[in-house]
Amino acid sequence: MKRRIFIDTDTASDDAVALLMAFEHFESSLVGIGVVAGNVPLQQGVQNAMFVRDLVNMLTPVYAGASEPIARPLETAQNVHGQDGMGDIGLPIGQNFANQGHAVDALIDAADRYSGSLELVTLGPLTNIALAISEKPEIVHQIKRCFIMGGTSDNIGNVTPFSEFNMWVDPEAADIVFRSCLRKVMIGWDISRKYAVINDEEAQILRSLGTEKARVAVDSQKVLRQFCEQETGIDGFDLPDPIAMSVVFSDEAVIRSIASSVRISLEDGSKRGMTIIDHRDNADHEKTTVIVLECNRQYFMDKLIQSLR
Repeated sequence: MKRRIFIDTDTASDDAVALLMAFEHFESSLVGIGVVAGNVPLQQGVQNAMFVRDLVNMLTPVYAGASEPIARPLETAQNVHGQDGMGDIGLPIGQNFANQGHAVDALIDAADRYSGSLELVTLGPLTNIALAISEKPEIVHQIKRCFIMGGTSDNIGNVTPFSEFNMWVDPEAADIVFRSCLRKVMIGWDISRKYAVINDEEAQILRSLGTEKARVAVDSQKVLRQFCEQETGIDGFDLPDPIAMSVVFSDEAVIRSIASSVRISLEDGSKRGMTIIDHRDNADHEKTTVIVLECNRQYFMDKLIQSLR
């Protein structure tokens, strides 16, 4: 049976690579792309998504969604990905019009159309998803699985000592999604940190593939590479959204996972957006989230190279 995939993204440099992988792997299975404010403001994220779509000559509709979190002001990661979110390398990112309609409505419509078979992939803050659940609660039963790039299983964060960016930006939305009975697969930033770091030598190998896709995928990480060197101590740059996309591709990408209940801290300060994983056997907490703990790096790298070649 043909898979049906809807992606929700805050398109910046690593999201762009994940989209390139999705376009290569899923082709006509992509039914829509929703954009949410996060890494960059909403309209920049829309333009970046459309740039990537046009780069590979695809026609997948792109919908603009929420321009700010549910209950907090938007704080972007342009210091991590560049002002344009794509490394500020001068890419010809235009001023295109998104498809008519809101990303939340597009997701609800897709869930209705492909009820029971639609798979959702989230690469940014969960604002659009929380709004869809609030507007139509039964959507949690229509979506087959929701793959979430966000959080961290070891409580080592990239925006606070304990919190990952996507959860931190809109913790109220994340709390709604994780408290729901939506079937979720969480691929945290810890997975990227451990299995998706691309060092400078590997970056050159990728770029030497010689395609425009490969050039954009590597060069757009310019600001991220500097951030990793100065702030996170990573030897290269890491690709959280692309390795999450490899998990979407196949269970072969996952070496070890657990089922658990996840809650999101709504505190201010360093614990804002922290993912709280309950490992206890407790009947009061249904284990609706599969948490990926170990990934197959070779599988990820093979799929990345295949997609950029």
